Amino acid sequence: MNIRPIHSEADYHATLREIETLMSATADSPEGDRLDVLVILVEAYERAHFPMDLPDPIEAIKFVMEQRGLSPKDLEPAIGRLNRVYEVLNRTRPLSLTMIRNLHALFGIPAESLIKQSA
Repeated sequence: MNIRPIHSEADYHATLREIETLMSATADSPEGDRLDVLVILVEAYERAHFPMDLPDPIEAIKFVMEQRGLSPKDLEPAIGRLNRVYEVLNRTRPLSLTMIRNLHALFGIPAESLIKQSA
């Protein structure tokens, strides 16, 4: 297997093209192994060159609500009474540590997103 590190954007795009050709490779085959290694290289390159910022905590909550068809009432077990839910969603009350833990446990919202400071 002749695999080299990704050093440039040209290497990156060439590797992406090669990955496309290997997408139907069978697992545990030489092609499948090559695909696995190339994907790891691309992920490392992207992490270093295209870092993604975490979403705003309130936007993360609203995204989950939209995706799951939740209403503010559905957030009461995690945040508290409905008026408190609206205060959080309207950014007039910050998330407490308990709210963050509850939102993470009940709705699977990444804790990293919930603890990010709002701008």
